[in-house]
Amino acid sequence: MGKYAEDARELLRLVGGKENIAAVSHCMTRMRFALVDPGKADIKAIEAMKVVKGSFTQSGQFQVIIGNTVSDFYNDFVKEAGIEGVSKDAVKQAAKKNQNPLQRIVTALAEIFAPLIPAIITGGLILGFRNCIDSLYLFENGTKTLCDISQFWAGIDSFLWLIGEAVFHLLPVGICWSVTKKMGTTEMLGIVLGLTLVSGQLLNAYSVATTAAADIPKWDFGFVKVNMIGYQGQVIPAILAAFTLVYLEKFFRKITPQVVSMIVVPFCSLVLAVMAAHFVLGPIGWQIGSVVSSVVFAGITGSFKVVFGAIFGLVYAPLVITGLHHMSNAIDLQLIADYGGTMLWPMIALSNIAQGSAVLGMIILQRKNEAAQEVNVPSCVSCYLGVTEPAIFGVNLKHGFPFVCGMIGSALAAVVCVATSTTANAIGVGGLPGILSIQPQYMSSFGICMVIAIAVPLVLTLIVGKKKLAAEGTENTEMAADMAEIAAGAGASAAAGVTASVMKAAETEEGEKIFKAFLTGKVIPLKDVNDGVFSEGVMGEGLAIIPDNETLYSPVDAEVSVLMEGSRHACGLSMANGMEVLLHIGIDTVDMNGDGFEYLVSQGQKVKAGDPLVRFSKEKIKAAGHPDVTVCIITEEGNAKNIQFKTGMQAKAQETEIVSFE
Repeated sequence: MGKYAEDARELLRLVGGKENIAAVSHCMTRMRFALVDPGKADIKAIEAMKVVKGSFTQSGQFQVIIGNTVSDFYNDFVKEAGIEGVSKDAVKQAAKKNQNPLQRIVTALAEIFAPLIPAIITGGLILGFRNCIDSLYLFENGTKTLCDISQFWAGIDSFLWLIGEAVFHLLPVGICWSVTKKMGTTEMLGIVLGLTLVSGQLLNAYSVATTAAADIPKWDFGFVKVNMIGYQGQVIPAILAAFTLVYLEKFFRKITPQVVSMIVVPFCSLVLAVMAAHFVLGPIGWQIGSVVSSVVFAGITGSFKVVFGAIFGLVYAPLVITGLHHMSNAIDLQLIADYGGTMLWPMIALSNIAQGSAVLGMIILQRKNEAAQEVNVPSCVSCYLGVTEPAIFGVNLKHGFPFVCGMIGSALAAVVCVATSTTANAIGVGGLPGILSIQPQYMSSFGICMVIAIAVPLVLTLIVGKKKLAAEGTENTEMAADMAEIAAGAGASAAAGVTASVMKAAETEEGEKIFKAFLTGKVIPLKDVNDGVFSEGVMGEGLAIIPDNETLYSPVDAEVSVLMEGSRHACGLSMANGMEVLLHIGIDTVDMNGDGFEYLVSQGQKVKAGDPLVRFSKEKIKAAGHPDVTVCIITEEGNAKNIQFKTGMQAKAQETEIVSFE
């Protein structure tokens, strides 16, 4: 019988039995299930299991966090369940059955826009900065801007528009590339298609409204004339054109003999896709986008705008749970293209702040609970910086009432936001830094909204939480008495176990009680990794490095205890003092199926601090759309005490001390 056989049987029962599992796989830390009926899983009982560190559902997959022993647990699980494990891609495909058509569309949109978000946020910050120096009349009695009185700042303003124009006017290029990348077709053809949508030969999309119909340039084919109009900043025409290219390429690949496919497939696919884009899909997509943006704009600015704001502010946080919030990216970008700004995004930033403020209330309420603060504090900080998942899943939903308090505060702030017509230049950094993306004339009104989004959830959480947590405290006191009675009976055996552990530790070699840098690069706190599981400390405490090199080294003397032969993106180490360490290269890099990763060690091998463990390709990780930040988690402290993590510095692999312990 395997070590985890009993736990595996219990988990099998709690997920609804063998018949409720469509597919199962695992990554470095989690079991991944595609369930036939997700409602049959008893989540509360699963999370109460000693071997389970947490669970969550994402993209139709039910994921159970086990830790770096997940490989052993998985082997016992498939034996007990009598089923065959499958690849992670197969689980993803099976999980799509748990998504309705709308969720599948939203998932596709999220996957398309995810690689583009860093550039869009950068563009938004640049536009916000430019507005501060060329649109705020702060000098000479309010008659001149900084650019008016300084040639240097005027030059900076002009130079920064080079980046701003590239981000927003040429957005269709990025969209077409992202679609072809997601669908597995030729990315360069997507880039070329995008360039034809924003070519300088065409009338700029932003000039169409001010150009007379007779003056619009045309392609004259004799029997028909087609307007030569560009699609700068347009989202829907680019998406339609890109998917047309994808399916044309797949069609021609299927019917074209291999010997001439290099010539026929790209030529026919691209030419027909460009013709479809400019002759049919572009004009249709433009109209669809205009209708969507005009409907949303009417809701935000119309007679019932206060009601619209209240509803949107109230439901945005629940939309984050379902993943439907990703749809707002496309709407925001269309509003920016059509109206020169978006009034939707400021309400999204306020929702982030409101959920963070609810967590701030929990920090105050649980100030004497050290275990809770380990999750509360980093969740609050990340939420105020625009990353809401740790706060929502790790704190607010766990207790329930903070989530509702955040929703109420968000709704009230959104009402004031739309009532004052607060507008952002573009999608920016969420949370408190969101004010940098607000148009200068609306910064004061957004500031008032921020105060509401902070104060209301905070006060409500404190009022409601005082009663709620008091009730929970009574239950915990009774439970503690029961546990004490049980513990008394087990005292002798526990003491014997402790004695054995101490003797074992005494027999091991002390060694150097530090971790050396496992990569060269910037060392950051775990909370800055922006991953729900790692950032919240679910797996344990640790730190991360943004790598400059491409070889992962062992930070300590240890034994290689866990390897992921399929994906090769992570490594588990076991030290003589009982400490267990997980090194995980990149975020979600398990999806790369080992492409770009090479193990330099084998399981069971003894390694010294500074020995190479894994060689990886930063370029391939980036091309796959994943961050290359690499985390180091202490999943089991063993006999170590007073563990100190040293972050906020530039480290050199094999040399810099990044962790110390006693």
